[in-house]
Amino acid sequence: MSLLTLLPFIVLIGAMFLMTRSAKKKQQQAIEMRNQMQPGSGVRTIGGMYATVKEVSEDTVLLDAGPGVELLFAKNSIGAVLTDEEYNRIVHGIEHDLQSDADVVPDDASSLTDTDDASDAAADSDDTPVDLGKKDAGDEPADATADARAKKSDGDSDAK
Repeated sequence: MSLLTLLPFIVLIGAMFLMTRSAKKKQQQAIEMRNQMQPGSGVRTIGGMYATVKEVSEDTVLLDAGPGVELLFAKNSIGAVLTDEEYNRIVHGIEHDLQSDADVVPDDASSLTDTDDASDAAADSDDTPVDLGKKDAGDEPADATADARAKKSDGDSDAK
């Protein structure tokens, strides 16, 4: 057999070796991460539940998922151990803004649009209210209000 015939088999064996090596490396990192868990750490399970570690034993972890809710999980079911900052951001919505000088997005879009001074002056001089089609209770005639109350209080209805 020539070297050219064996080359595809050598490449295939090499690729399989590299894939199993990277998988073993990832598995070893996951084991180290789970062994570094300690009470008080925030974790995410492989099912997507966020909780705080209460106790760690050899094969199991007792998680505190809320007031009065304690769950016993296998150590293998812990998907990630989170930093305190990341856990508080996800679970409690607490953001630690380290960059206080960063640009802040305004609540409205008025500061983002360019306006001409002439259109601003025209908008300021026009003090007439805009009719949005909604009427207040004071705008209705008195007899229309009385008719509406009578219809609401009347027990008869046309629905069958």
